[in-house]
Amino acid sequence: MKHYDAIIIGAGQAGVPLAKKLAEAGKKTVLIEKRWVGGTCINDGCTPTKTIIAAAHAAHQARKASLLGLEIDTVKVDLKKIMKRKDEIVDSFRSGAKKGVESTKGLDLIHGEATFSGPKELTVKTSDGAELLFSADLIFINTGARPKIPSTPGLTGGNYLTSTTILDLKEIPEHLVVLGGNYIGLEFAQLFHRFGSKVTVLEKSYRIVGGEDEDVSSTLTEILEEEGLKLLTKSTLEEVKGVQGKLSIQLKTADGTKNIKASHLLLAIGRTPNTDTLNLDIPGIKIDKNGYVLVNEKLETSVKGIYALGDVNGGPAFTHIAYNDYTIVYRNLIEKEKLSTANRQVPYCMFTDPQLARVGLSAAQAKEKGLDFLVAKIPMTQVARGIETGQTLGFMKAIVDRKSRKILGACMLAAEGGEIMAVLQMAMQGDITADTIRYGVFAHPTFSESLNNLFMNMIEK
Repeated sequence: MKHYDAIIIGAGQAGVPLAKKLAEAGKKTVLIEKRWVGGTCINDGCTPTKTIIAAAHAAHQARKASLLGLEIDTVKVDLKKIMKRKDEIVDSFRSGAKKGVESTKGLDLIHGEATFSGPKELTVKTSDGAELLFSADLIFINTGARPKIPSTPGLTGGNYLTSTTILDLKEIPEHLVVLGGNYIGLEFAQLFHRFGSKVTVLEKSYRIVGGEDEDVSSTLTEILEEEGLKLLTKSTLEEVKGVQGKLSIQLKTADGTKNIKASHLLLAIGRTPNTDTLNLDIPGIKIDKNGYVLVNEKLETSVKGIYALGDVNGGPAFTHIAYNDYTIVYRNLIEKEKLSTANRQVPYCMFTDPQLARVGLSAAQAKEKGLDFLVAKIPMTQVARGIETGQTLGFMKAIVDRKSRKILGACMLAAEGGEIMAVLQMAMQGDITADTIRYGVFAHPTFSESLNNLFMNMIEK
C-alpha cells in the first residue's frame, strides 16, 4: 500500500490541472488514467470533432463561393487527409498534456484502471497486469462518461457507430442515419452531409434541440433541411438488421412503421457515466439512478474527502464546466475560499453552421419562473457583417428583465455565435444593462456591433 496526500482518478479536463496544482501546492499526488491523458475533450470530443468540422465548413464555403462571385469547379473531400490532420492535432494536444503532468514535481502518473477496495483505498490494475494499492485522505473522481447504447434489438458492435468510433472512419458514409437530434448528433450530421453523405436524423421528440426555445428549433430545422439533411421527428428506433454497409433500420413514427436502408448508423442519444467499475459501494459513495455520482455544491460526494468533478457528477457535460469544477475544488481546499457551483453561468456552443450558443435563461425558462421580461431579437439578415460575408442564417436573441434592464439570457443562432454570446455573458457577469449595450460603441463592421440593434426594439414576451 502506497499512501499519497491526494489521488485523482481520470486525467480529464478537471483531473489534469487539479493534479498539477495539488502537487505544486506541496501535496504528494498520483494521477491514475486507464486510457489517454486529456480525457474526452482532447481525445474523442472537442478537439477532433471541431478539427473535422473546420474541414466540412471549408468544403461548404467553397461550394457556395459563387454567391460571392467566385467560381470553383469541383470540391474534392479527402477524408484520409482530414483524419490525418485530426490525428496530428489530437496527438499534439495529448502529448502536451502528458508532458505537463510528467514534468510536475511531486506528481506521479499511473496508467491503469482504478477501483475502490476500501473507504479511502484503491486497487489499480495496470496495463501490464500488475496490481497496485494506493490510499489517500483526498480522492477525486474525474472518470467522465461514454456514449450511451440503447437496448434495441439487432444492435451489435459491428453495425453502429458512436461519437468515438465515427472519428476513425476511413471512408465517407454513403447514407448516415443519426439517432438523436441534439448537439452531438447534429454536429456529425451536418459535417458528414457536407462531406457528401446522404444524412437522415431520427429524433424521438417532436422537434430537434428540445432544450431550446421553439424558434431556435424551428429555425435550425429549416436551415438544416434547406441544406439537404432529412430530419424525422417523433421517430424511435425499433430494430436494426445487417452490418456496416448494408443496414435495414426499422422505425416507429407518427405515420406508422418505416424501414430505412443505410450504410452507417450513429448513436447519439446521450452518455453514460464511467462509474460502473469503480466499486463505489465500498466507500459508500451515493449515485443517482443513472449512475452519476451525487455531489453537493462544493462537489464533495456523500463521503467526506472524496470529490467528483466533470461529466461523472451529472452536471452540465461541457469541458469548461469540468475545468471550473477543478478551480472550485482547488481554491476551496488550498486557498480556503468558499466557492460553490450555485448560480454559476453555464455557457455552451453547438458547432453546427450557424453555431448555436447560449448562456443564462431561455424565454421558456424565464416564463416558467414567472419573470417579467422582454425579448430582444434580430435576424441575421439585418446584421451588416452577416450580409457582407454572406452569413445571414439564424438570429440573435436576448432575454431582458423589464424593471432592472439586466440581461437574463442570450441565444445566438448565428455565424460566430459563440463569440457573440460571450460578449453578452460578460455583460451579465458585470450587471451591464441592455440599455448600456444599446448605446455602447463597438468596432464597425463586426458581428458584435449589431448588439446595438438587438436591444433597439425589445418586445413583449
